[in-house]
Amino acid sequence: MSVALPLEGGCHCGALRYEISAAPVTVAVCHCTNCQKIGGGAFAVNIMAAEPSFRFSAGAPKEIEWVSDAGNARVGWFCGECGSRIAHGHKPGTGILSVRAGTLDDASWVRPAGHIWVQSAQPWVTFVEDDILSDRQPADFNALVQRFRSFGFFPQ
Repeated sequence: MSVALPLEGGCHCGALRYEISAAPVTVAVCHCTNCQKIGGGAFAVNIMAAEPSFRFSAGAPKEIEWVSDAGNARVGWFCGECGSRIAHGHKPGTGILSVRAGTLDDASWVRPAGHIWVQSAQPWVTFVEDDILSDRQPADFNALVQRFRSFGFFPQ
């Protein structure tokens, strides 16, 4: 399956829209307590995208700052009308944003390359035998990047 660019998505009410113009770096499931609280669920499925490839195409996001489980300054963007979280990144930026996969118009292709912050995973969550698992924030995302590329969603 090949996925066409740009990827498009938006918030629940439609007031805030975005585009991602380049292939994602990877997709990962995050089990950190921040993602659990932000989304009100057991984990978040995040598309890691290069910051320059991401832009809001309609509406103006609201912004919030917090400190992550790893102690990093983070910034997040959400719709001020419906509250849907769209993306978040580091402050200052690292060049990569995490975009909530569920906000894509078509998320049917989304397949996580692995799981991070599994030390915070809910006890009922199970993992597939070949999943890449990281107890905390990985120092190196290369294994996740390589596995995601192997899925062949985006031509190299």
